[in-house]
Amino acid sequence: MEIQALIESAERGSYGPVCLLVGGERLFIDRAVAALRHASVGEGDPWNEEIFQGKTASSARIVDAARTLPMMGRARFVLVRSVHELPEKEHERLIAYLSNPVDTCCLVLTAEKLDGRSKLIKLAKQRDYLCEVQTLKPGAMRSFIAGEARRRKLRIDDAAVAALVDAIGTDLSALDDGLERLSLYVGAGQPIDVAAVEACVARVRVESIWALVDAVSARDRRTALKAAASLLDDREPPLRILSLLARQLRMLGRVRQALDSGASPDAAASAAGAPPFKARELAGAARRLDMKKLSHAFRVLCEADLIQKGGKCPPDVALEAAILALAGD
Repeated sequence: MEIQALIESAERGSYGPVCLLVGGERLFIDRAVAALRHASVGEGDPWNEEIFQGKTASSARIVDAARTLPMMGRARFVLVRSVHELPEKEHERLIAYLSNPVDTCCLVLTAEKLDGRSKLIKLAKQRDYLCEVQTLKPGAMRSFIAGEARRRKLRIDDAAVAALVDAIGTDLSALDDGLERLSLYVGAGQPIDVAAVEACVARVRVESIWALVDAVSARDRRTALKAAASLLDDREPPLRILSLLARQLRMLGRVRQALDSGASPDAAASAAGAPPFKARELAGAARRLDMKKLSHAFRVLCEADLIQKGGKCPPDVALEAAILALAGD
């Protein structure tokens, strides 16, 4: 089952005897766990809930907890986090339980990754217990934010969505938190625009980051230094400016690869996770930066990062030197 369908089903009160959640998107996994818990034991039931950690648990204790009859309730909820850390010798008893689970317990297992050849995951697939939580691609971030905004009944325009991704990145939990803060900042029923994102979510001005990237790709040292100075004036730490610059250059690299494969500017921007209104501008910048130049840029950024973290010179001086090197001939 797809993760969103599982969450929605659980929110309607439906759950199965076993659910194996595998993947790295913690936000979705946590939501699924919370929804399955509420569906099986409600708001909270200390008599009928048990939580185990795979690294320290034994399958005997897990199975005993699952087979225990609920006390003054209709079901029990047993959660095993990081089941991938459960020792191999403990798998057989757990697999035996999955072959014949009781219907008075909702057993939820979570794992970042499991060997697809293992008996555990093969049985979970066979019994339809498995839910693989795929990591969202950069191009799906805007759809995720739009969906979360609809869920909260928020109005957010495309430019604000792009600004939010630029300011935070692709960490879903951080994006979710950012939307929550924005909803409180603008107030009920009020639209979210770029100004709200810049005022509430991050000090960094998105247009200054884009201006810095454009200037670097165009080898325009004067404009690049001006954009960096603007960010520093906003009290943005030099190390964070380097990080944002590296992220935007990685985006340009993905755009360049897509363009080289014959994609249109719009398709290349989408593949890179960039906002559609930036497609033409990004395509122009990407064409000015071939893979050799991008490799050089990342070496420069890596060296600047080490210099800043090593305290070999003032951070703003290291940033300026990096920008001069990036925008040089």
